[in-house]
Amino acid sequence: MKHSFYKYQGTGNDFIVIDNRQNIFDKNNARLVASLCDRRFGIGADGLILLEDHGTMDFKMVYFNSDGHQSSMCGNGGRCIVAFAKRLGLIDTKASFEAIDGPHYAFVDSDGVVSLNMKDVSGVECFPQHLFLDTGSPHHVQLVNDINSLNVQKIGADIRYGDLYDEAGSNVNFVEKIDNGFRIRTYERGVEGETLSCGTGATAVAIAMFRSGQSSDTEITLVTNGGNLKVKFTPHEEGFKEVWLIGPAEFVFKGELTW
Repeated sequence: MKHSFYKYQGTGNDFIVIDNRQNIFDKNNARLVASLCDRRFGIGADGLILLEDHGTMDFKMVYFNSDGHQSSMCGNGGRCIVAFAKRLGLIDTKASFEAIDGPHYAFVDSDGVVSLNMKDVSGVECFPQHLFLDTGSPHHVQLVNDINSLNVQKIGADIRYGDLYDEAGSNVNFVEKIDNGFRIRTYERGVEGETLSCGTGATAVAIAMFRSGQSSDTEITLVTNGGNLKVKFTPHEEGFKEVWLIGPAEFVFKGELTW
């Protein structure tokens, strides 16, 4: 049977999005997810997102990495599914939905920019060479020089699979301070490579730079290979609350496939 799918991207982080309110998609079929995300033999994407019914909120988000496995929270994916829900007519300018890390709230402005409320952050761990925190997904944050020439694939994989994080692994963010904010590049676990942008990574970097004293701003611009994101937050005694990830979420195309 043929089914519709939609392609969305948020600052170059791209996703296959499927309306699964009728339970048409087999969530246990990791091979199917991976094949659809394959950039040579499938549609091609950093991940696949299902929009499902929810009892009390506008919808539920189920997210899979491109390796086919259900994963932790994806910030850019969260912004994209909000834009998709608006396209379906499920929401107008405000949204509430449940993801794997709990409830989220979002706003869509007239230019298609989506502001997504992320989980509160506590327990930022500071080490001599890096910081570690969880923004819905685990993130290693490390300052570097000359970020454009950095071999993110090799160094990111070495850290992701290294002794620091054992079998569970971590996403790895490299950061360089620039005039208008911070330049970041991210190695994403589950994709097992560098993506053009990572929403939970941008959130982690903004909070880490504030926590480490690299910035005194509570609204920070993050420059990724796929475009600019903004992160706003409110510091408090136990960590950070009212955390918002802000950026564009764009429809790319609609297609049909059979599974």
